[in-house]
Amino acid sequence: MADISATMVKALREKSGAGIMDCKEALAACDGDMEKAVDFLRKKGLATAAKRAGRATSEGTIQSYIHLGGKLGVMVEVNCETDFVAKTEAFIEFAKNLAMHVAATNPVAISQEDVPEAVLNREKEIYRAQALETGKPEKMIDKIIEGKISKFYKENCLMNQAYVRDPDKTISDYLNEVVAKTGEKITVKRFARFQVGAE
Repeated sequence: MADISATMVKALREKSGAGIMDCKEALAACDGDMEKAVDFLRKKGLATAAKRAGRATSEGTIQSYIHLGGKLGVMVEVNCETDFVAKTEAFIEFAKNLAMHVAATNPVAISQEDVPEAVLNREKEIYRAQALETGKPEKMIDKIIEGKISKFYKENCLMNQAYVRDPDKTISDYLNEVVAKTGEKITVKRFARFQVGAE
């Protein structure tokens, strides 16, 4: 069993944002291996997020981001369970970063369930026309459309998008990290993006 020093705990804390006791436990469970400890904490965070999925989120914050000298602006509403967490730095920073991310990526919806049917149908028609244009056999077209819709979700649904400040994780991963840090269920309620001259 590896000796767990305060320096190791501090380093893991800085890397993961988890609490002191969680970092100690992770390092002890992973024999002092920093990378394994980070994975351990991430898995634990996901388990925490899953456990809290049924909780009500009636507190929260509205944050905004203004860009291009006032030509582009975003407002987001992010909810949590308690007023205490709504005031924490990690929660507010998440909401602010989310607003900046929405400004940069212009998502169509929060999750794939929220994509309007008309938008989905239009995309499918375009993909079908493209596949027919390239002479793909009829029996392959549905598979092609399925693959392209999956890519569409990844690029256009907020929770599926790669986070602009850390493309190795999705917004959903980032949300789960904040859930692990705060110990509360957090939901992205809504967002609005405004751009001067855009419909």
